[in-house]
Amino acid sequence: MTAKGEKNEANENGRLWALDQQFDQPMDIEAECVRSQIDEQVHHRKPSSLVLLAFQSLGIVYGDLGTSPLYVFYNIFPDGIKDPEDVVGALSFIIYSLALIPLVKYLFIVSRATDNGQGGTFALYSLLCRHAKIRTISNQDHTDERLRTYSTSTVHEKSFAAKTKRWLESHSYTKNGLLVLVIIGSSMLIGDGVIIPCISVVSALNGIKLSHPQMSQEVAMGVAVVIFIALFWLQRFGTEKISWLFAPIILIWFISIGGIGIFNILKYGSRALKAFSPVYMYRAFNGNHKDAWLSLGGVMLSIAGSEALFADISNFSVAAIQIAFFLVVLPCLILSYLGQAAYLMEHSDRVNDAFYSSIPDNLYWAMMVVATAAAIVACQTTISATFSLVKQALALDCFPRVKIVHTSKKSSTEIYIPEVNWILMVLCIAVTVGFKNQIHIGNASGTAVVVVTLVTTFLVTLIMILVWRCHWVFVLIFAAFFFLVEGTYFSSIILKFNEGGWVPLAISACCFITMYGWHYGRQKCYEFEMHGKVSMAWLVGLGPSLGLVRVPGIGLVYTKLVSGVPHIFSHFITNLPAIHSVVIFICIKYLPVCTVPQEERFLVRRIGPKDFHMFRCVARYGYKDLHKKDDDFESRLFESIYRHVRLDSLMDMDCYSDIDDEFSLDENDADDEDVVVPVSVGTVPASPGRSRNLEAEQELELLRSCRDAGVVHILGNTLVAAREDSPWCKRIAIDYVYALLRKLSRENSVLFNIPRESSLNVGQEQDLQFARMQQLKSGYLSYLSL
Repeated sequence: MTAKGEKNEANENGRLWALDQQFDQPMDIEAECVRSQIDEQVHHRKPSSLVLLAFQSLGIVYGDLGTSPLYVFYNIFPDGIKDPEDVVGALSFIIYSLALIPLVKYLFIVSRATDNGQGGTFALYSLLCRHAKIRTISNQDHTDERLRTYSTSTVHEKSFAAKTKRWLESHSYTKNGLLVLVIIGSSMLIGDGVIIPCISVVSALNGIKLSHPQMSQEVAMGVAVVIFIALFWLQRFGTEKISWLFAPIILIWFISIGGIGIFNILKYGSRALKAFSPVYMYRAFNGNHKDAWLSLGGVMLSIAGSEALFADISNFSVAAIQIAFFLVVLPCLILSYLGQAAYLMEHSDRVNDAFYSSIPDNLYWAMMVVATAAAIVACQTTISATFSLVKQALALDCFPRVKIVHTSKKSSTEIYIPEVNWILMVLCIAVTVGFKNQIHIGNASGTAVVVVTLVTTFLVTLIMILVWRCHWVFVLIFAAFFFLVEGTYFSSIILKFNEGGWVPLAISACCFITMYGWHYGRQKCYEFEMHGKVSMAWLVGLGPSLGLVRVPGIGLVYTKLVSGVPHIFSHFITNLPAIHSVVIFICIKYLPVCTVPQEERFLVRRIGPKDFHMFRCVARYGYKDLHKKDDDFESRLFESIYRHVRLDSLMDMDCYSDIDDEFSLDENDADDEDVVVPVSVGTVPASPGRSRNLEAEQELELLRSCRDAGVVHILGNTLVAAREDSPWCKRIAIDYVYALLRKLSRENSVLFNIPRESSLNVGQEQDLQFARMQQLKSGYLSYLSL
């Protein structure tokens, strides 16, 4: 954009802002929102509120981490305990792993890398996207940076951060590589979402077999399958009515395992307390290097669920999660492991059922009920986290279109995704029945956990450089230390690839192919739309009637473009003899922000002269927002257009400008012929104020009458296919992976919450080979050659 264009835009925005204050006073609304956020933050700082949030976080954040004592020692010593001193060494590794990963890394460092209070892998990626232009599908513009939630900053050209930013932005392989890394981490989280329920439920149900040795393993597996079927079947109803039980169940669980740990320490001696000395970690490796190295894979299970401390941080404050960890979680976990270690040092032959064997007889059945309930809560939190992750991936065009159902009227985070739910159920049952071995399931879980932690470490390292502007020495210390620790765990768990470690890799590979294959196909569709957009000169040349019959009604044309006229629209008006009296191009785009305030959601501009009655509306959402949540989307849309017409009538303008000038994607768009098209500049006299008001009222009346006549949602279908001479990897990605996902995914009308009776699909589904032979003989079909 030229300096003159920026100046004109600034003047226009200033006048619109002043007129905006005269009408609806949105700044008062914004101030009210800011005040409400401040009040909420102050409320969360109150001691009583922090204690309540800390209590609630137990059921959501610490379910996975809290149930780890059920199976950790069994996975550390799968072949039995050879020397009681090995138990002290393993316990020392557990204690310092809990101190380094959940405590130091996540609660003290990673928790500061939130995206406006949102946590998780995609939150880290979105934060990086705002500080560097690394998105592969870039339909953003400079106006998005004015959002209140779009926080960014400038860097000195010669700084280390600026050099890193230029390196990331200048190479396509760095952008794609970072996205691939994010998708790998997300895929591993989904894989962990399958493994954690299996190992938690199976470990909890092992108590039945211990009390009834004659019971076969198949009976316990059958009970686990029944629990999974019931749990996933209940997901459609949501957890709003029973979620209040989660925190009390987990609190009872932590108090119980902590109390039993104290009982075992008092009963079997305090020799296990020696594990607080790091010397015993060295002694463990000094004795038998190979066994000690392999045991680190089981130690990794003690921190399974640490990612939830950061991913679920949006539901609670950092202080509340820290209070819960320091006062309840960490003490009870350490006491539980100390008690089990004290028991195993006296009964080294009972490592296979260390948790249940160390329970006093009079508390056995009560603890088994509590353990099963805690395992179910851990499963529920994992399932909910998977739904949330898929929703965020969907917003960033990294997941096929699926149906998202809100199960709660009070909380927007309570969602249900049918397709994902049933796939998770099938995978959980398959893993549980297929392995029938807690050791193999534990190896699978450890692989997923360590990969997720490695991805998080890498992303936080970039955030320390680009966002926090830390000195390179501190960045180097953080990255080197945690990559060394987590890389050591990874080298141990990868040696158990044939013993169950391949399961999360296989599940994650399927998720990765699905997510990246869909994103790659959507990227090529967007590139085709960008190169095939129609110039404004062509549109203006058609005249006010567009060369067609203008019938009453409003046509909403959906497109991913924020500039220019989509190619599918030219197909539409070329092959049909009529078009609606009012045409509105709708671009629903998701930004790398957690949420977009409602008053900043819509951007409306006029396309062409006023007698064309054509508008463009860009509806902006964050990855936490959901378009279907807006039940009054049309009402808000038309109110924004009415408001724009009123404001436009009060501005003395002799020419019009298209959105291409104001919302250009990059500097290359300045060469397009449709950037600014004047309408008889110097020949159209400025209308008096009364005439302009009259014209505005007439246009508003036309808009209302057309809206009453009916609204039609026009959706375009873009069929992509690779050329015969394309590389084999592209042909597989486009002709098979993306084509299959496109057939299996939901329709656009489901994603945009469009009633089927008022939607119109421009295009038709055809076989790819048939599409190649036809060579665009169908006027409605958009065809892409890679």
